[in-house]
Amino acid sequence: MLLGRKRKIGRMIEDMSVGEKLTLTEKIEDKELLLYLGLTNDSNPLFIQHDYASQTPHKKPIVPSIMLTGIVNSAVSKYLPGPGSYILRQEVEFLKPVYHYETIQFLMEVTEVNRSSRTVEISFCATNGNSEEAIRGKMLVCPPSPPRTDDGLALENF
Repeated sequence: MLLGRKRKIGRMIEDMSVGEKLTLTEKIEDKELLLYLGLTNDSNPLFIQHDYASQTPHKKPIVPSIMLTGIVNSAVSKYLPGPGSYILRQEVEFLKPVYHYETIQFLMEVTEVNRSSRTVEISFCATNGNSEEAIRGKMLVCPPSPPRTDDGLALENF
């Protein structure tokens, strides 16, 4: 964690343009699943019990949809536009289940830049290990604001 250090902020709206893309690849491992389930106290048997999941149409445990959404949200905070940005609105469709140990490829693309409202629209999709589209959506994001100069009062934790 970077407490106590100043972090570089992400890209301002003036530096963004339609067509910018970001690709991420994530492998869903037990460690991440257990951390998520522990933090949220989510004990849905479809997410963790192989015997239960084997009796469902899915046949094996699936990754919680909100965990997959978190990967996209994290990409906004880390990369596109980056630190200092936040999501105003998000629409997501979960087209196929994502299973434990699967490698997911995410593609994000800036589809609109609105300088007057200081927002960007980002479309995203994710394909599963079988190259099938598993997730698609779009979000309205507010990129970081330019820092104001302070009169000597530094916020050292930010």
